[in-house]
Amino acid sequence: MAVTTTSLKVTWEKLPEDYILPDDPVDNITQPLLAMALTDALSVAGKLPENSLTPTNYGICATVNDKIVVKAPDWAFIPEIRVERLEVERSYTPRLEGDIPLIVMEFISETEGGEYSIKPTYPPGKWFFYEQVLQVPNYAIFAPQNGVLELYQLDDSSRYKVQKPDENGRYWIAEMQLFLGVWQGTHDRRTGYWLRWWDEAGSLLLWGSELVQQERQRTEVERQRAEQAELHLQQLMERLKAEGIELEE
Repeated sequence: MAVTTTSLKVTWEKLPEDYILPDDPVDNITQPLLAMALTDALSVAGKLPENSLTPTNYGICATVNDKIVVKAPDWAFIPEIRVERLEVERSYTPRLEGDIPLIVMEFISETEGGEYSIKPTYPPGKWFFYEQVLQVPNYAIFAPQNGVLELYQLDDSSRYKVQKPDENGRYWIAEMQLFLGVWQGTHDRRTGYWLRWWDEAGSLLLWGSELVQQERQRTEVERQRAEQAELHLQQLMERLKAEGIELEE
């Protein structure tokens, strides 16, 4: 399948088996934690369809003007793949193998700048690739050092336009029916800024560890209530006994 615009021909072809994918190391230990946390919350909330894909630092491919282009966002949400998972083990070609990602995210360090590259010539920059080639509807750029989140969405002219957050500092991702925002706290032995999901009612989508902690707290409250009830019963029986009132067996 091909899409042609001015000087831009995009085709969706399977990556050759002998194609050498970039093997760049992950920038730091924070990026995988942020990515796993995003997927964890969606999974716990039952918002990951069986054939969905949430890749991390994983090649998404297209052929632009007869040259293969591979970009690896730090996190992406693909609602449905239509091939066996084994076929997308190394990389993923949208349209050919499934849906266009609904959102891609980049977690930037102080030295990075490629996320904003609009370079159209080969190899194209990330911004150009996501906007003009893949046409991903939502593009998030997050700086975990200071908690700054920028969200760009395709407008009517198929160009990314920066969005303004709501009164809670969150962004509505219509395709996912969820808000995306920044949360500060400790998770997985890391204290700092995290990206979190909220539903339409404003309820936070919890991580699995939070659900476990919540259940522990609920169990502890029930235990304390049971102990309190037992104590009150004992005190009542002792008071009645002191008043000479015998309770029938």
